[in-house]
Amino acid sequence: MKRILLIFLLLFSYTTRAQQEEIQWIGFEELEDSLKIESKPVVIYFYTDWCVYCKKMEKNAFKDRQVVQWLNQEFYAVKMNAESTEPVVFEGQTFLNEQARVQRNGIHQIPLLLAGRKDKPISFPVVMVLDENFKVRIKSHEYLTSEKMRRLLKS
Repeated sequence: MKRILLIFLLLFSYTTRAQQEEIQWIGFEELEDSLKIESKPVVIYFYTDWCVYCKKMEKNAFKDRQVVQWLNQEFYAVKMNAESTEPVVFEGQTFLNEQARVQRNGIHQIPLLLAGRKDKPISFPVVMVLDENFKVRIKSHEYLTSEKMRRLLKS
């Protein structure tokens, strides 16, 4: 009986520790509510399901213990599939994926507005760091290793 209890406690502590080592991602609706409670910098991650580099970042940079800790403690971490067809209400406006009506992998309005570039088409992954006033500090349109992600978050 003691052995079973010990095994149970070890499994429970491992599961609890593993859950703490994940980024607490939120959506734009939760971000709006959170910013009303406490102002802090925001990291926005736009990805697509087909993006190989996005998947690689999910397995590496976003699993890095220091990155997870910083994102959970110092930032609001927002994650959004750029091809989502769900409407998003943020700051009283409704944003849609209007491109999805005419093309298979249409890009949602929010990543087009926030992550778009003037002279280049949008590409994924996109990681953005915004200050407490929601002004863009850094915008990255490339694969980030764990080390690059740590540098991005520090700057």
